[in-house]
Amino acid sequence: MRVHHLQHVPFEGLSSIEPVLKEKGHHLTATHLYKNQSLPPISDIDWLIVMGGPMGIYDEAIYPWLTAEKRFIKEAIDSGKIVLGICLGAQLIADALGAKIYQNEYREIGWFNINRSLETEGTILSSAIPDEVEVFHWHGDTFDMPTGAKALASSEACKNQGFILHDRVVGFQFHLESTLQSAGALIENCGDDLDGSRYVQTESEMLSDKLKFNNINAVMCAVLEVLEAQYE
Repeated sequence: MRVHHLQHVPFEGLSSIEPVLKEKGHHLTATHLYKNQSLPPISDIDWLIVMGGPMGIYDEAIYPWLTAEKRFIKEAIDSGKIVLGICLGAQLIADALGAKIYQNEYREIGWFNINRSLETEGTILSSAIPDEVEVFHWHGDTFDMPTGAKALASSEACKNQGFILHDRVVGFQFHLESTLQSAGALIENCGDDLDGSRYVQTESEMLSDKLKFNNINAVMCAVLEVLEAQYE
């Protein structure tokens, strides 16, 4: 399968997703938007992964490439591709589906539980994501549920933690792909976000337990497997 990902900043790449897809023999390509790289023809890809980033989805005046990226995401959805978005990527997909994106009541950074929604029963993610799981977060914005999509999960700090549409379009507000290294890079590059507010953990709280990253990476692997099966 031809898997293409969109990357918004140097320090938010595929992380744990990359070795899983490579091991399965998929062909991986990328557009590094911060380098002003060109987007490929939609016919050249089977699966689109949209990564996170510190910018907002309405920041076209600062990041002009957002305009073309949004069109590309909409085209991928309309063309029947598998589409997975993480954090900012989920917000961009929600926007492409006509949903509103806005500032959440709380900034949510660190390890917090999500509870899977009953709406996911009967979808491919019901077997991939546990009923309750502690995941890694780094976001201040959230989204309304896109029309026709099923709510994936919620947390104490954020009602809409994800969605699934047609068993092939998925958005995660949280991070299952994060590793100890990628979380450290987020802290290094976005440390100003650590404001000590109610749902913002300290650096030591986020990095003290490597097993937590192993756990979410295993869930990410299960998600990739069920999405991959949609193409077969």
